[in-house]
Amino acid sequence: MRVSTFRRRIWGWFFFDWASQPYNTLLITFIFAPYVKELIGDGAQAQTVWATGIAVAGILIALGAPVLGALADHSGARMQWIKVFSGMYVIGAFGIWWATPNDLNLVLVLGFFIIGMVGMEFATIFTNSMLPDLGDKSEIGRISGSGWAFGYVGGLAALLVMLLFFAESASTGKTIVGLDPAFGFDAAQREGTRFVGPLTGLWYIVFMVPFFVWVTEPARNESKALAVTQALKIVLRTIRHLPQTPSMFAYLASSMFYRDALNGMYFFGGIYAAGVLDWDVVQVGVFGIVALISGAIFAWAGGHADDRFGPKRVIMSAILALLLVAVSIVFISRTRVYGIDLEPGSILPDAFFYVCGAVIGAAGGVIQSASRTMMVRQARPGHVAQSFGLYGLAGKATAFIAPGMIGVVTAASGSQQIGVSPLIGLLLIGLVLLVWVKPQGDLAE
Repeated sequence: MRVSTFRRRIWGWFFFDWASQPYNTLLITFIFAPYVKELIGDGAQAQTVWATGIAVAGILIALGAPVLGALADHSGARMQWIKVFSGMYVIGAFGIWWATPNDLNLVLVLGFFIIGMVGMEFATIFTNSMLPDLGDKSEIGRISGSGWAFGYVGGLAALLVMLLFFAESASTGKTIVGLDPAFGFDAAQREGTRFVGPLTGLWYIVFMVPFFVWVTEPARNESKALAVTQALKIVLRTIRHLPQTPSMFAYLASSMFYRDALNGMYFFGGIYAAGVLDWDVVQVGVFGIVALISGAIFAWAGGHADDRFGPKRVIMSAILALLLVAVSIVFISRTRVYGIDLEPGSILPDAFFYVCGAVIGAAGGVIQSASRTMMVRQARPGHVAQSFGLYGLAGKATAFIAPGMIGVVTAASGSQQIGVSPLIGLLLIGLVLLVWVKPQGDLAE
């Protein structure tokens, strides 16, 4: 009975990834982002606006993540926090419905998007901090990888539902299989595509049930929760002492840059394809299917590789793959590939970008899974949630820099291709900083 209960707890933890992945899949990358480009019209302008929204969310997350981690470590109230931020997730997702094509209030819609994104990221801090309770260090790589793979499958399932029954092409008003949008949605008002927000919120509500039913928290000794000011003091003290834990310091710095670059690929992949290759929402959705299938397979395989070779080697391999993609996408356009002029109507740029999508999905799934197992190895015993708060800070402290740089470079150059080039430098910095990271953390003998 105890083993059965423990397995249900692991599966319940997996369901957070399944439930929350559609915010990344449907809203951030493959449906809502290219729809924003369609609403605005100009690809470079849309990329600049999108970068601004992502940057604002990144600043808010960076300010709150470490304090929330400290609060969770000392209060043991992770479930309560997850419920609060789940509410933000759902409210933000439902607000996307108001992205109407003829009367767009861009500030309102981006405001809802930011609320949901912040809620998702803050909830993830607390669910990530539960990973050490699910197995020992020899098992958490596989558990983490399986969770990411399960999440990718959830994102894929949600994307298929959107493409088959709701997301209509701007030119035909039909879904990818030639159907009218379900529920009698008005294609002229893009109601099928706008339903991506409510669908994302409903998906989360339904599939978080196993998480809340099966996942329980270990008993904590602390009887009183910390005040925010006390938590902030702990965080500041921890940050001041980071130089005394050089491996953890180097890892947080490294992850700050390579995760920012990866997020940049996710945030701008859909809007880039829409602007540079003239793909519509449905075509970007197919691109998403390729990326998610690849991500699910490699997240699962990467978890096993993590257990065998350690997360550091896995992360470095994934960064090298992402570097290849970052360089490639700068040289892929509708008329040229790697400097070679193409015949009008050539499908070569589409094929190359599909390959890039598969690599992003594969490397992204591997690197995110291995990154959180690496954080477990670097974290101080008894301070896992706080460490994941710092991990959240590291992941978001520069989250406004990548979209900000992309926005500035795009606006200055007028080119979406040149605009994404800062991702190359971020990946290189992250790769170099990994040299100083000890695979087992600072406490390793």
